[in-house]
Amino acid sequence: MSKTDERAITMELEKQQFDNEIQLGRGIGDLTFGLSMEQVEDIMGEPEEIEESSEEDEFEHKAFNYWDTGFSFYFDKEDDYRLSCIETANPNVTLWGKKIFELSLQEVEDLFKANGVQSVEKEKIENNVTCLSYEKEMIDLYFEEGKLLAVNFGVHMDDNLEVLWPAGS
Repeated sequence: MSKTDERAITMELEKQQFDNEIQLGRGIGDLTFGLSMEQVEDIMGEPEEIEESSEEDEFEHKAFNYWDTGFSFYFDKEDDYRLSCIETANPNVTLWGKKIFELSLQEVEDLFKANGVQSVEKEKIENNVTCLSYEKEMIDLYFEEGKLLAVNFGVHMDDNLEVLWPAGS
């Protein structure tokens, strides 16, 4: 077996062992909000693409995109380029132990309710996409025709919009 084959197998095993549980306000797996860009790269490897915000963007930021695994990690300049938001389309992601990409829009709403989260804003946006926003929990879920397309979740903030970094970050 070649070194390339061994590396591919090792990478596949690592992907399978990655903890895909979203922890609201904290992150996902070992990727906790507050990590530096270098720390995220140590965990995930080199990003396939690094995006920088444009002048039209409200906040100056950088994004590390990992298209193969379905993750993007956002670092805001205002937060000293610490990890503050994660977007994913990875089908293995779980929330409260459930694979949310296998659930319908109604089932996702029910999951949040079952976990004590009642306050949701439902909005139809372009191209027949519906967004479920849980503002206090800092999570948005995007659905098209009832199927989950992507989840965007971030670090929590207090009532004064001060960032509440997880303990240890």
